[in-house]
Amino acid sequence: MKIIIGIPARYQSSRFPGKPLALLAGKPMIAHVVERARESALGRVIVATDDDRIADVATTAGAEVKMTTGEHHSGTDRLAAALAEEPCDVVVNLQGDEPLIDPAAIRAVVTPFASDATLTMATLARPATNEEIENPNVVKVVCDAKGHALYFSRAPIPYPRHSEHAQAWAHVGLYAYRKPFLLIYPKLARCDSEQTEGLEQLRVLHHGYPIAVVRGDFSAHGIDTPQEMAQAERILRK
Repeated sequence: MKIIIGIPARYQSSRFPGKPLALLAGKPMIAHVVERARESALGRVIVATDDDRIADVATTAGAEVKMTTGEHHSGTDRLAAALAEEPCDVVVNLQGDEPLIDPAAIRAVVTPFASDATLTMATLARPATNEEIENPNVVKVVCDAKGHALYFSRAPIPYPRHSEHAQAWAHVGLYAYRKPFLLIYPKLARCDSEQTEGLEQLRVLHHGYPIAVVRGDFSAHGIDTPQEMAQAERILRK
C-alpha cells in the first residue's frame, strides 16, 4: 500500500492559540509530531496548514507541506482538501497535538487495510481503567465480532449492569482512511448522535461505513491546554 501520514495543524484554537508552535522540551510541538510520524517509516509525511510559521517549522522537521485555507471545520476536512490530488491508497490522520504518539501505534492503525479490500476507515483503542469508564472526556468504543466499531460514546459502554463485566475500551483518536473515502467523509450529512455526543466518527457509522478498531496497549497524550503541555514535557523528558 502507498501510505501518506497527514498532519492537520492550524494556528487558531479557542483553548490554546498557537498550539502547534508552543515549545515542548525546547522544540515546537508540531516538530515532535512530524518526528514521530517519520519514525513510523510508513511513507510521506505531509502537514496541512493555513499558517506560514507552522509550515516553516514542519519543513525544517522533515515534512512536506500543503497550504490550505482557514475555513475548514475539522482536521479531516483540511486533509481531504490538501491531499485530494495526492496519489496514495491510505491516509493516516495524525493530529498535530499528539507529540508523544508511539510510532508503533501509527503503524498499527493501517494494518486492517491489508486484509480487507472493502474497508474504508480504521482507528485504535486501548483498555480503559475503572476511573476512565465514568469519565466523559474519555471516549469508549464497543466492537462486534469482526473488530468493527458498533458505537462510540462518552458514557460507560458496555454498561456494567453486573459486577462481572466485559473489558471497556478507550478510543485513541488516531484514524486511517482509504483515500476515496477520505474525500467522501466531509460530504456526509451530520447526524443526531454525532451532535449529541460531540463525536465526529459517529457520522461514519450512521451512514453505514465500517470502522475497524485495532485494540492494544496504545498510549496517547493529546494536548488541548497549556497545563497539559507541562505534563507532556515531564513524560517526554523521562
